[in-house]
Amino acid sequence: MTGQIPGGPGDPGPRLSAGVLTADLTRLGEEVDILRGTGCWAHIDVMDGTFCPQLTAGPAFVAAVASRGAPVDAHLLVTEPRRLLPDIVAAGAAVVTVHAEATRHLYRTLQELAALSAPAGRAVLRGVAISPGTPVQAVDPVLELVDLVLVLAVDPGWPGQPPAASTPRRVAAVRALAAAAGAAVLVGVDGGVTLANAAQVAGWGADVIVSGSAIYDGRDPAGNLTRMLGQLRPEPAGDAVREARDVVRPAARQAVSEAAR
Repeated sequence: MTGQIPGGPGDPGPRLSAGVLTADLTRLGEEVDILRGTGCWAHIDVMDGTFCPQLTAGPAFVAAVASRGAPVDAHLLVTEPRRLLPDIVAAGAAVVTVHAEATRHLYRTLQELAALSAPAGRAVLRGVAISPGTPVQAVDPVLELVDLVLVLAVDPGWPGQPPAASTPRRVAAVRALAAAAGAAVLVGVDGGVTLANAAQVAGWGADVIVSGSAIYDGRDPAGNLTRMLGQLRPEPAGDAVREARDVVRPAARQAVSEAAR
């Protein structure tokens, strides 16, 4: 683990990871292209119908989104994700997050994800996610292996939920765990983020915020993206996207840059 994560006053605000599964998939390229030059990631929920009720996308979809130059944030909501890691990394994901609840071998899974990064010839950010009912202490044993801890504010797989009231406290608890371990990790929030509450969620101190249908609502995704960035970043979006002060550390910047090539 290298580098430091900016987190003090003056940072431009959290990075947005835009969930593209709610985009118009018949116009996927155009829909993803609105993320270009904004510093946003393209978030893909890979669900297997077992860990979550839905069956969604896989490596081919990740590759299609990555081919547009968007840094892909692959959130693996699958049972025993080790089996998918090689294909997801090969498809071009810049960020790969697995769930603490989804495997009996979390430490090994993250070790294998790190090993896959070297043959890929690029940095791949490693993430671990926890659902609302999982104690934050579940991530403590793997903090030295991850770049991102993703705190889910809703139970994954059931749309339309508001963020759990415990989420701000859980974000703070993850920060405290990481500080105690001396681990420089990003902390993300995923679930229930809307244009109406985005500024409030940003105030919880997350480095990364995931939002999907609030942007890709079938009406005005480009306009929604601009409005969302305005809520998340205190500076105007046009200044924020210059990323003079990126929220991710050098390893993350490298992964994002190389994924966009």
